[in-house]
Amino acid sequence: MSRARQPPLVTGISPKEGAAWTKVTIRGENLGTGPADLIGLSICGHNCLLTAEWMSASKIVCRVGPAKDDKGEIIVTTKSGGLGTSTVSFKLLRPERIGILDQTAVWVDEMNYYDMRTDRNKGISPLSLRPSNPLGIELDKGKIPQKDMELTFPGMSGDFTSENFSATWYLIENHSGSSFEQLKIAASNLKKQATKKNEGSLAYVKGGLSTFFEAQDALAAIHQKLESDGTERVEGSMTQRLENILNRASDTADTLFQEVLGRKDKADSTRNALNVLQRFKFLFNLPLNIERNIHKGDYDVVINDYEKAKSLFGNTEVPVFKKVYAEVETRIDALRSLLLEKLLQTPSTLHDQKRYIRYLSDLHAPGDPAWLCIHAQHKWILQLMQNCREEFISGQRVGAGALDPEGDTRPSALGRLSHTASLKRGGSLRTPRPSTWRFETPQQVQFVEKLSDVVIGQLPNFWKLWISYVNGSLFSETGEKSGQVEKSKKNARQRQNDFKKMIEEMTHRLVKLVRGALLPATLPQAEQSLYGGWENKTELTGAWLTQIIHTVRACHEALSALEIPNDLLQVIQDLLLDLRVHCLMVTLLHTTEDVKRLAEKEDWVVDNEGITSLPSQFEQCMIQMLQSLKEPMEIKAGEINVLQLEQVQDQATELSVGIMKVFINCLEQLSTKTDADIDTSHISVDLSSPDRFPGIQEGFSPTSEQRLLIILSNCHYLEKHTFLNLADHFEKHGFTGIEKITRVSVDAVRQLDRNLFEAYIERRADPIAGSLEPGIYAGYFDWRDCQTPTGVRNYLKEALVNIITVHAEVFTVSKDLVPRVLSKIIESVADEMCRLMQCVSSFSKNGALQARLEVCSLRDAIATYLNAESNASFKMALDALPQLHSGADKKLLEELLNKFKSSMQLQLTCFQPPCIQPVKR
Repeated sequence: MSRARQPPLVTGISPKEGAAWTKVTIRGENLGTGPADLIGLSICGHNCLLTAEWMSASKIVCRVGPAKDDKGEIIVTTKSGGLGTSTVSFKLLRPERIGILDQTAVWVDEMNYYDMRTDRNKGISPLSLRPSNPLGIELDKGKIPQKDMELTFPGMSGDFTSENFSATWYLIENHSGSSFEQLKIAASNLKKQATKKNEGSLAYVKGGLSTFFEAQDALAAIHQKLESDGTERVEGSMTQRLENILNRASDTADTLFQEVLGRKDKADSTRNALNVLQRFKFLFNLPLNIERNIHKGDYDVVINDYEKAKSLFGNTEVPVFKKVYAEVETRIDALRSLLLEKLLQTPSTLHDQKRYIRYLSDLHAPGDPAWLCIHAQHKWILQLMQNCREEFISGQRVGAGALDPEGDTRPSALGRLSHTASLKRGGSLRTPRPSTWRFETPQQVQFVEKLSDVVIGQLPNFWKLWISYVNGSLFSETGEKSGQVEKSKKNARQRQNDFKKMIEEMTHRLVKLVRGALLPATLPQAEQSLYGGWENKTELTGAWLTQIIHTVRACHEALSALEIPNDLLQVIQDLLLDLRVHCLMVTLLHTTEDVKRLAEKEDWVVDNEGITSLPSQFEQCMIQMLQSLKEPMEIKAGEINVLQLEQVQDQATELSVGIMKVFINCLEQLSTKTDADIDTSHISVDLSSPDRFPGIQEGFSPTSEQRLLIILSNCHYLEKHTFLNLADHFEKHGFTGIEKITRVSVDAVRQLDRNLFEAYIERRADPIAGSLEPGIYAGYFDWRDCQTPTGVRNYLKEALVNIITVHAEVFTVSKDLVPRVLSKIIESVADEMCRLMQCVSSFSKNGALQARLEVCSLRDAIATYLNAESNASFKMALDALPQLHSGADKKLLEELLNKFKSSMQLQLTCFQPPCIQPVKR
């Protein structure tokens, strides 16, 4: 006899809890030698043998049945070991039972409703359980990819419940590592399962055999009775009596339940109607909800509801639904009209425009709402620009501003330049201004800035709307492709030329309006009435034109930042070029007028070089002019150098030369004014300044000769300093033709210098030279009959004093003019002295000595300022005199000369060469 086996022992179960029909794995010891050895398995007191699958002596897989106990042990029974024990327990969870007809939000496993048979049917293995391991051996999953299996077995499946089940696939997938012995065991298990299935079916038939017999007997008796009655309807037959009984039962039932059934039918009808209303209340309430949401502005809700109703009832054939849906369509048509009206309203924001276009697109509005919006915005922007002009032309805006007493607004314009700031992209065109700014600014400037604000405020949104239309983002913010987006792109491609014409029309309108206000001569005659009309407005200065150029440049930069093609903005570049040229010419012309008025500011106060403030004022005026032209002449991106244009070069050079000539004419006019023409009310003298002539007192009014000297000194300074400085400034600011400007200016100032110098010499030299002859022959003096000389006569002293007076006058104005002026005066005096000596027919001895004494005294006294002409004149005068042969006469001549120099030493000191050189600027 073999040794008896140990009873089964369950040591583990996984999972340890679960609902009915939960698949569990039981592990333990001595759990049987094979599937046939396993004769019993209960969990929580419920027999689970039907679902048990023996895997090995230590492992069994089964499903937990609907046991009565919530918690219990796992008991395994085998033929070889008998009834086993368990060291673990299983907890049965009882979920809420869901009926087959109950509504549920989740999928319910039908396994829960499988009616498990009792123990007498334990031989039946239900197919619906689909054992996970039909072979009954351990699984050994392979690592072959699913794709390779599908390629190897096309159209087949490894699922044994599938119609295309492939056993080879299943074995490769689940038992690729199983040995041949294990596969033989698996084949034996399959045979046993088939035998058990056949035995279970036969046992089921044997168990209900008596019931089948009884049913068969009843059916045979009914058949026999019917055959005995025959097939015809015979009065009193069984079938006839049965029919009569059934009819009376039906009539009695109708009598009893007709009223109840009628009420039931009516209640069912009402209930059905209410159910329909409840079920389709969305549709029936939709017209009213649409009106309410439109009133609140919840267009998104309306569109969503409409799309839902359209998908559900758009093609319905139910009359009631068709009627209600027609009402919905009526409300939606009204909404389309309302949205289109709001879309075409102006002004509106870009956000609202996109929103309304998207709404109309979602509502499948006819036509192209986006293009209608673009067209409406285009017309509105053009109208805004035109209205801006009409507003200023009609005088509705404030006036051009208060003018100064001379009718010139340029000082305030120059002051405005300091308030002009660079425009940053996306910023405001204008910087904060004082409250009185509007009353100081000319209307043309206000108009251009207002016009630029309109363009910069509206054209970017207009351009962005077009870009959204082109790329389809009007209809899909996420950029997803759809039929509407593709349709939009197609429409945009077809209308590119039309939109380009719109942009061109707006830029041309902007340029024409600005030209009409500032450059009306550049417009055709037919357009001047439409864009002009500014003739009665204030003429603009260069400073205001500079601000306008700044504004137009800012407008161009803002439009360029939108990536608008350059060819559409070229017309603005052309306008900027004409404005810069116009600003240059106007500034030069106004500077000419300013220079003309400089003569009124001459105060005749000289510094230690004999220069008044007039040259400095002229130079500062020119420098300020060049500085004011710095911004207009600056070359921005895409612009050309105005000063490189040949025609502009010639005009600028001629106007610059004209400014120089005007200033020289001012100097000439100042030199020719009489004393009565000089206005000294504006003259103020700084007595504390060491650079001013100390003899000039308050209320000083120069004589005509002093004015000549002052202007001569100014002319000299202009030639040596001012014109050279201005040439450097012209070159620094890019002007051309500087050599011509300098050459013409220097020639003109030199010509003025010669004329003024001759006029001064004529005024001062002629009286001195003319006083010599009367002085010589005063008291009936006769060279042939005169006494022995005792000294130089008074006429010569008076002439020297007069020369000294001229010296003082010239020295007071300019030390540098003294040699030039005195040399010319002495030349005139020497020439007159020579003429007088040569006119004497004869001299006595004393007369010859007297004449030689006076000629030598005059010559020696003014020897410092003698030139070649005056030396020749004195030599000719001495040659005309008889020579001194006596030593006594020569000695007497020398003594008398020394006496003269000694007595006139103080007066003659002024003729000495200066020791201190004048300080140069």
